[in-house]
Amino acid sequence: MTSGAVDEKETGRIEAFSDGVFAIAITLLVLEVKVPHLPDGGAGGSLTRALLAQWPSYVSLVTSFFTILVMWANHHAIFGLVRRVDAPFLYANGLLLLVVTVVPFPTALLAEYFEKPGASVAAAVYAGTFAVSGIAYNLLWRTAIAGRRLLKPGVSEERIAEISRSYRLGVPGYVAAMAGSLVSAYVTVGICVVLLVVWIAVSRKV
Repeated sequence: MTSGAVDEKETGRIEAFSDGVFAIAITLLVLEVKVPHLPDGGAGGSLTRALLAQWPSYVSLVTSFFTILVMWANHHAIFGLVRRVDAPFLYANGLLLLVVTVVPFPTALLAEYFEKPGASVAAAVYAGTFAVSGIAYNLLWRTAIAGRRLLKPGVSEERIAEISRSYRLGVPGYVAAMAGSLVSAYVTVGICVVLLVVWIAVSRKV
């Protein structure tokens, strides 16, 4: 087996493992949506009211789902540019996966406390998790492009610069969302949704 084939096999194994982590995390999100248990069996429209009352869970689920989806798409794009891996890259990838596995917790936290006194703390933790994910993404990308030793030969400097620019907004954006929690959880979620739209637009170019 040639060196190139060995490198490709290693990157393929790591990406497959990472895909599994993303898939599990994104699946766990739905566990936060509970089936209402009503004493009257849902008579008189009470089930409808109970379902509608769970709207924070739906908002948190959808926002987190698509954020993880965009994270996965960008992760896939990075691996499409990498021909081999080394220890720093592996650990940087592991840090990102750690953050991904944590996402269901702040999602559940925000859903539970969205309309309660602890809403600002829950919103800050939620946005803070994605701020850390932005740091992890930048670390992974910087590790990948350092000295171009891990990149495929055909990756241009323009391509590297374009992707680097696209990752600059993440951390400041989510820090702003954290700050927004001091005003309202609605502000935090609103900023996160705007950032999600931006990531979807950016991921189409990466």
